[in-house]
Amino acid sequence: MTDKKVIFEKIESIIKSDEVVLFMKGNKGSPACGFSARILFVLEKLEIKFTAFDILSDEEVRSNIKEYSNWPTFPQLYIKGELIGGHDIIVEMIKNKEFFKLLEDNKIKYKEFN
Repeated sequence: MTDKKVIFEKIESIIKSDEVVLFMKGNKGSPACGFSARILFVLEKLEIKFTAFDILSDEEVRSNIKEYSNWPTFPQLYIKGELIGGHDIIVEMIKNKEFFKLLEDNKIKYKEFN
């Protein structure tokens, strides 16, 4: 078993690798769950530049990120190093326009759609 500190540093490195990072089941080309697929669809529809990390491809990350983030489910969306939430939170934020304000506040470029 790898030292938890080392694993947490690896997770932090992934989170800091891009302004927007999505920890998901599967990858951009082949999401492995409906919740991951829906968040992926939204990010791609908004044309947001982001990094997707397949938690199924790395057992250490998958089994430790819930503790790192104190968030129990996947996907997990991070913007500029901050956990925003999972599927239900993002959907709610989109419905009430908070998500777009968050993007604008963080100077994340996106394309509006109706």
